[in-house]
Amino acid sequence: KHKSLDMAPQMPLREQERENYAFFLDLPPVDRTKIKIDVKGSQFFEPLFEYSGACEGCGETPYVKLLTQLFGDRLLVGNATGCSSIYGGNLPTTPYAQDENGRGPAWNNSLFEDAAEFSLGFRLAVDQTANAARRLLKEVAPTVGDGLVDEILLADQLSEEGVTAQRERVVALRKKLEGVDSSDAITLAHIADYLVRKSVWAVGGDGWAYDIGYGGLDHTLAIGRNVNLLVLDTGVYSNTGGQASKATPLGATAKFAMAGKEIPSKDLGMMAMAYGHVYVASIAFGAKDSQTVRAFLEAESYDGPSIIIAYSHCIAHGYNMADALDHQKMAVESGAWPMYRFDPRRTAMGENPLKLDARAPKISFSEYALTETRFRMLMKTNPERSKRLLEEAQRVVQAKYKMYQQLANLHYGSDADQESN
Repeated sequence: KHKSLDMAPQMPLREQERENYAFFLDLPPVDRTKIKIDVKGSQFFEPLFEYSGACEGCGETPYVKLLTQLFGDRLLVGNATGCSSIYGGNLPTTPYAQDENGRGPAWNNSLFEDAAEFSLGFRLAVDQTANAARRLLKEVAPTVGDGLVDEILLADQLSEEGVTAQRERVVALRKKLEGVDSSDAITLAHIADYLVRKSVWAVGGDGWAYDIGYGGLDHTLAIGRNVNLLVLDTGVYSNTGGQASKATPLGATAKFAMAGKEIPSKDLGMMAMAYGHVYVASIAFGAKDSQTVRAFLEAESYDGPSIIIAYSHCIAHGYNMADALDHQKMAVESGAWPMYRFDPRRTAMGENPLKLDARAPKISFSEYALTETRFRMLMKTNPERSKRLLEEAQRVVQAKYKMYQQLANLHYGSDADQESN
C-alpha cells in the first residue's frame, strides 16, 4: 500500500519531526573518558561534522566524520580545494560544528596545492604558542604554585583521560591567574589553551596528494613535524568532473584516459614509507573498519608526520552507492587496494614497522573491476584493449602484494639475533 515516497501534507509532519529532532538534540553527550575507543565506542562520540551536502553515499565523508568524532574538540584542519572543501566549507553554512562546551574543529582552506604546507603552518604556530605558554608558566610558578606547574608541564595527553585532566588543570590555572596584574599572567591566561594537545590534519583528495600538491606533501613529510595527512582517494579528480589522476587505477577510464589508463597508479604509501620516519596507513573502512579506527588513533598519537590513504568510493566509479561497502571489500580482496600500517615506533622495539592488514588476493582483479562502469565502459568500446589492460592490472596487483608481503616479513632484530638465526 505504500510507495517508496508517499505524498502527505507537510506541516503536520513538520510539527511531529520537530519534536523528534529536539529530543535527539537534547540527548546528553557521553563521558569520553569512560568509552573504549574502538569501532563501536567511537560511534558514541558526538560527530562535529554534520549535514555536509556531499553526494549521496559519498565515500569521503565517513572518514571526515570519524576524524571529528575522535579528535574534533582539539582539531585543526587545513583543507585542499576539492570535494572536501566544497562540502566542508559551503559558505555561509558549514558542516563543522561545536560541542556543548563550545569546542570544535578549526577549519580553513587555502589553495588546491598547498594543504600540506598550509597545515604545517598550523603546526608551527601551535608549537610556537605552546612553547611560549610553557615559558610563561614557569615565570608565574611562584604565583600559581610549583605543583600545578609541574602537573601541566609533565602531563601525559595521549589519551582522552589525559586530555580531559589537562583541560581541568588549565581551568585551575586561569582561576589562579585572575587578578594577577602582570603582563606574563595576562598573556598566559590568553594562550593557556595551547597547553592542551592539538591535533593538526591536512585533508584533501588524490588530485591534491598525488598530483598538484605532491611537492608540498613530500616537503611536509620530510621536515618531520607532527602533521597528519588524510588522503581521501577516489582515484580521480571527482570535484572537477572525473579527470584521471596519478591515483587512477590501470585499465580504468576517466577524462583524459578514455581509452583506459595505461600505467598503474602511483604508490604514494610506498614512497612515504621510504623515509622511514613517517607513519603510513592504507585503509578501507568497508573492508575492515577496525583497522580504520586503529590507523587514525596510531597516526594521531605518533609524534611525527603521518599519512593515511583512505579508499573512498565515488559516484564517478559508476555503480549504486548503496553497494559501496561491498565494492571496497572487493577492491581489497582483489589486491587492487592493499591494506597496511607502517609504524616507525616498532623499529625501536626491534619489530618490523610494516604490518599487512589484508590477506592475499582471493578474487581476480577483473572480477572486482568489471562491477564498475569505469572499467566496464572500455570492455564495451574496445574489448581487446580492455582484456589486455585487465591482464596487466592482474600482474601488477599480484606483484605489489608479493612485494609488500616480503617487506612485512623482513627481520628487524639486532645483529646478534640475525647471526643466531
